[in-house]
Amino acid sequence: MKRNKIIVAVRRDERFSPNNVDNDRAILRAVADRLGDNIPMIDEARMDADATDADIILTMGRLPQTVTELKKREDNGAAVINSGYGIEGCTRSRLDKTMRENGIPMPPVVGKHGYWLKRGDAAAQSKKDVVYCKDEQALTQAKADFASRGITDVVVSAHVCGDLIKFYGVTGGFFRYYYPSDDHRSKFGDEIHNGDAHHYDFEVEMLKETAARLAKMVKIDVYGGDAIIDAEGRISIIDFNDWPSFSRCREEAADAIAKYITDNYEQF
Repeated sequence: MKRNKIIVAVRRDERFSPNNVDNDRAILRAVADRLGDNIPMIDEARMDADATDADIILTMGRLPQTVTELKKREDNGAAVINSGYGIEGCTRSRLDKTMRENGIPMPPVVGKHGYWLKRGDAAAQSKKDVVYCKDEQALTQAKADFASRGITDVVVSAHVCGDLIKFYGVTGGFFRYYYPSDDHRSKFGDEIHNGDAHHYDFEVEMLKETAARLAKMVKIDVYGGDAIIDAEGRISIIDFNDWPSFSRCREEAADAIAKYITDNYEQF
C-alpha cells in the first residue's frame, strides 16, 4: 500500500516579517489546514532537524541556511513550494538584474522626483532597509548609512509618481490587486510618498501577465509585489516577493495555493 505523503510547513523567521508575523503565519496555517490534518508547522531555523522525511515542504523561509537546505531537498526529489532556487532569485539585487535584463516594466535608475534605496542582499527586515531619498545628496548619505550597518549590496531606483498598488498571485490563474491608500494598511508607512490613489485606468491583464512571467523567470509559484500606475496607465513594478501574507485575500489565496499543490503534485 502506498504511504501518504509527508507534508511540513516552514514558518518564516520573524526578522523577515516586520510588523507582519501573525499575517505570515496565518496564510501558511490556512494552506496547511486545507491539505491535511495536523500538518506540523516548524521554525525555519529547525528545518534541517524537523523536516527530514518531508515529501512536500510548504515554506516561507528566507534564511541563507534555509535556502541552501531547501535546494538540497528539492534536488533530492522533495516538492518545495516555493522553490529554494526561486527564493534565492527573489533576493533584491538578483531580482533587479533579472527584471532589467528581461524587459520587466520597472522604474528607471535616474529620475526627477527622488530615489529609493533598498538593501539588495536580503528582504527588508526593518524600515531602515527601504529608504526614500529626496535628491542625490540624500541618496549619498543614505548609502553611507547603509554601509555603516554593513550593507553594501544595494539597489537604487527613481521614485515614480502615481498610484501604488499591491498585487498577489498564485501560478494557475489566481490574481488580486489592492490600493493600500483605500484601506490604510501599511507595513512601514512608505505609501505616504505616493499619496492617495487616483485609481488611474490601466491594463490589469498586462499586470497579471507580467507578474506571472516574472514569477516563472525566478521559479516561484506563490508571489506578490508592489507596482506604480502613473497617470498615463503605465505600470512599474517596484517590488516582488516570494509568498506574501495575502492578508487582504487570505482565504481565497489559501484555496488557490492548496489547489495548485493538489493539481501539480502526486496525491497524498
